[in-house]
Amino acid sequence: MPVITEDAARELICEIGRRLYARGFASGNDGNLSVRLSDDAVLCTPTLICKGFMSPGDLCTVGMDGRRLSGDRPRTSEILLHLEVYRGDPQTRAVVHCHPPHATAFGIARVDIPTGVLPEGEVFLGAVPRAAYETPGSEAFAASVRPFVARATACVLSNHGTVSWAADLERAYWYAEMLDSYCRMLMLARLLGHVERLPEDKVRELLALRAAFGMAADPRADGSAPLYVNPDFGRPGAPEF
Repeated sequence: MPVITEDAARELICEIGRRLYARGFASGNDGNLSVRLSDDAVLCTPTLICKGFMSPGDLCTVGMDGRRLSGDRPRTSEILLHLEVYRGDPQTRAVVHCHPPHATAFGIARVDIPTGVLPEGEVFLGAVPRAAYETPGSEAFAASVRPFVARATACVLSNHGTVSWAADLERAYWYAEMLDSYCRMLMLARLLGHVERLPEDKVRELLALRAAFGMAADPRADGSAPLYVNPDFGRPGAPEF
């Protein structure tokens, strides 16, 4: 039951690839994109290609076991990561893996992204988890995001990059862009010497707004997860990382 035709998906993947390259989120042949066409088929970028200069014919399709179904070029070596997300959330129809520099810096430093700072971050991103490092392309790498798929829209991959997912490719790209922008603001605010948190009641108001924008419930809303992630980030007198 496709929500987008294959031809349209091919065009859109190429367009989003150009945006990733233009934003510096995928240098060289970094990153990969996919769209789920049906229960059994996924359209994805090939390996060893610059995302800024793809054409629709460069793309290939794979089955849910990762085997190539069509296309002249080999599929991305990291397709198992995408398939893990699709299996974990049937509502997901698109996945973006890239290396946005500010968000990736948090992954390299292995610093959890703080919450309770920016309204847009609370409503559209929520708490962004960080997966443990595993060798890219491996089954362990794919499995590293498994605990987070059903409760997040994006994940930082330690010492690697980010992965984001949504019901359509445009939105999955938005999450990557929003995440990097948020991380950049956090870094700049920390350079100014202080990162101020929103009050608890205001954070809860923002979490309640998520439903109005079609976002999944955040586990922090019912108290099953701490409201503030990394609460010492940017606090005066807090130890350096």
